[in-house]
Amino acid sequence: MISLSLMTSNPGKLREFRHELSSLGIEVTKSSEDCEEIQAETLEEVVRYCLKDLKRRKIRDVMIDDSGLFIDSLGGFPGVYSSYAFKTLGCKGILKLMDRLDDRKAHFSCCIGCLLRGGKEIIVTEGVKGRISAEERGSQGFGFDPIFVPDGESRTFAEIGIEEKNPISHRGRAIRAFAITLTGKVERTK
Repeated sequence: MISLSLMTSNPGKLREFRHELSSLGIEVTKSSEDCEEIQAETLEEVVRYCLKDLKRRKIRDVMIDDSGLFIDSLGGFPGVYSSYAFKTLGCKGILKLMDRLDDRKAHFSCCIGCLLRGGKEIIVTEGVKGRISAEERGSQGFGFDPIFVPDGESRTFAEIGIEEKNPISHRGRAIRAFAITLTGKVERTK
């Protein structure tokens, strides 16, 4: 069994990683490590900075996830600032910013980085397109899930249980891409 720790303070993220990776024989624990989250233009820049810091500190078998909601009519906001925007504005604040906007297109992106023993790195990014709903709906999920409706759905992520959400979500897609890459990396390092 492969064991990796995830750097997060978000229990929802930890739950999604465990749900998706446990069936592949990958145990996910919560990391006690932390990394400074820099101001950057892309999710990948944030992840790469953190991996560099972890490498410098000789911390291995650890994953990080940086995700963001990018709203077209708001110029990509909140994007890399999604966590801060959620803490300060929340779903209600985003809906207020979009109150009179017709263009509700948005996408979620997730960048996962991992530093393995031997210093090997994995970085994957995946996303899902959708739109911002007119109101908050649902009680499942976390963050901006109550206002994001993925393409092909009428329900928000918060109205979709984890069993249905993970196969179509940005994080679920990124975790699966990560697992495929990880399996290849692990086999090559044996």
